[in-house]
Amino acid sequence: MSNLENLKKQAKQYLRWHRERHYPVAAVIRTTLPRFGHLADREVLDAPFSLADAQELVARQNGFRHWTALKTGVQAMSNPTATIPERPFLSGTEAVLYVSNVTASLAFFTDKLSFAVDFSYGEPPFYGVVERDKARLCLRLVSEPVFVGDIRQRAELLSASITLDSAADIKQLFLDYQAAGVAFHQTLKTQPWGARTFILLDPDGNLILFAGPSD
Repeated sequence: MSNLENLKKQAKQYLRWHRERHYPVAAVIRTTLPRFGHLADREVLDAPFSLADAQELVARQNGFRHWTALKTGVQAMSNPTATIPERPFLSGTEAVLYVSNVTASLAFFTDKLSFAVDFSYGEPPFYGVVERDKARLCLRLVSEPVFVGDIRQRAELLSASITLDSAADIKQLFLDYQAAGVAFHQTLKTQPWGARTFILLDPDGNLILFAGPSD
C-alpha cells in the first residue's frame, strides 16, 4: 500500500478529474462508491463530489470501508511492532460485454480489433473471453435487450475502458481500427484534461473507450 501522503494525492487527483469532467473517472466512481452506482457517467460528473468522497473512493480501492480505517491501517503498517492481518489480494478485473451472438462477437474482436480468443464455452458458445496484451474482455450471451433504445449512445454508457501508455500507440491503434472499418461513437480527440481518446462500437452497440496520453 502507498504511504498516507501518496493516498492523499490520489484522492485529490480523483477530485480534480471529477471537477474537470474526465469521463473515465465517472466509471471508477460509479463502480467503487455504491451511492453512485445507479447513475450514468454524465450524472456522476454532474453530482456533488467532495474531497471526503474522493478519500472514501481511495479507501475502498485499498480494501477499507472509509478513510479513517485506511489511515489506521497505514499507520499500523508503518509501525514495525504492529501485527497486520493479511487480506485477500485482488489480482485483476475484467469487463463483461453483453452480446446477442458470441460467435459473431469473437470474430469481430479477433478479425477487426486484433484480440485473441482465450476461451469460449458452449456449443454454440454462450460465454467467451478475448484478450490483447493485458486487456481482457468477457463476452456473455443474452437473449433479450439489456438496454432500452439508444440510451447507451445518448448517455455515453461505456461498457469497457482500455488504456495505452503512449500518444503514438493510441494514434496508431485508432488508425488500425479505422482501416479495419470499425464503427466509432467518437473518433480520436484530445480531451480538455489532456488524454487522447476514441470510443468504438461493437456489433451489439457496446461502447468501448480507448485512452492514452496526448504527448
